[in-house]
Amino acid sequence: MYALRNKYAIAGIGWTDFSKKSGRTVRSLASQACINAIADAGLKVSDIDGFVSFNFNDSVPAISVATEIGVPAARYANDFLSGGNAANMIVLTAAAVIEAGLAETVLCYRAMNGRSGFRLGGGRDLSAYNITQFTAPFGWITYPQAMAMWCRRHMIEYGTNAEQLGEIAVTFRKNAEKNERAMQRDPISMADYMNSRMIVEPFRMLDICLETDGACAVLVTSAERARDMKRKPVYISGGAYGGGPDQGEDLFDALRWPDHSHNYAKYIADDLWRSAGMGPKDIDIAQIYDCFTYSIIMQLEGLGFCKEGEGGPFVQGGRIAPGGELPLNTAGGLLSEGYIHGLNHVIEAVQQLRGEAGVRQVPDIETCLTTAGAMTCGSAMVLRN
Repeated sequence: MYALRNKYAIAGIGWTDFSKKSGRTVRSLASQACINAIADAGLKVSDIDGFVSFNFNDSVPAISVATEIGVPAARYANDFLSGGNAANMIVLTAAAVIEAGLAETVLCYRAMNGRSGFRLGGGRDLSAYNITQFTAPFGWITYPQAMAMWCRRHMIEYGTNAEQLGEIAVTFRKNAEKNERAMQRDPISMADYMNSRMIVEPFRMLDICLETDGACAVLVTSAERARDMKRKPVYISGGAYGGGPDQGEDLFDALRWPDHSHNYAKYIADDLWRSAGMGPKDIDIAQIYDCFTYSIIMQLEGLGFCKEGEGGPFVQGGRIAPGGELPLNTAGGLLSEGYIHGLNHVIEAVQQLRGEAGVRQVPDIETCLTTAGAMTCGSAMVLRN
């Protein structure tokens, strides 16, 4: 990313309603989000020549969306078989595609009927995985079960507690109250958090992200072209994708991970900050992947916003609220806005950096970090206005 710093920009964003039951096909959702991103940039469908997406066998191919919206010639179309770790990776891929001369204007999208259709963690072919065949007989097959082990390890190592997890859930819900897109806008208190149903210890219901039907799209092009488009460009200053050793073949191959009190973030931090020419102190706000509350703490530590073991105290005392030292997930995050596999974090980052977030706008910001991933691998970007 050294050579690409600020050379490419996000020039348009689009999204659909976020709901529990869209009543629509995934292709229809993807197409609407893409068309909205094109309109946001002030372009025509015929201006688009590239598509990048990712899915967990729950979406539609990029080339089918290109056909659906009437793109005359898609010069590049690619689909990654990836989960929430890929939300920033597809945007970085779009920049690389343009740099390589394979396309000029690329739409990145994620679309899913994640509540009414294919629900993550359901319908698993257990015979296809090496490790799951050994955990499944003991009833260990779901995402909350697997990720609870990471959280528990952090608690054992550093004393992280339920009040700190609750601070994250309560803060993000308060942010969601100001977001018309958010699926959950009813206020919650720390007492509400503590009294919410235990799902798998230490996770209560309010520690877990929403299941969502919907789509998001991001339009990427060169910074030079973006400056002549309808909206204020948001520049891609840097980014990274990767993780640590022994990632295995499946979610539960994380059993081989060397230290479950840390996730992918510590392994990509150096690449991320070097690519952007910045460090944690240069970040004004952040949209951090929050499929579960614990992932916020591990990413803050891994990316250097605080020392190892200090993530729990870091999120307390209003530090991550809109008026705090590092406002996080200003739209409500995956916990309260919706779960479009993390690409909605990029939408919110762009709105904040453009100054278009309305009543939830954080004033006087120039940079925003976006992350995606909670366990062995993930991606991140530094965006600026």
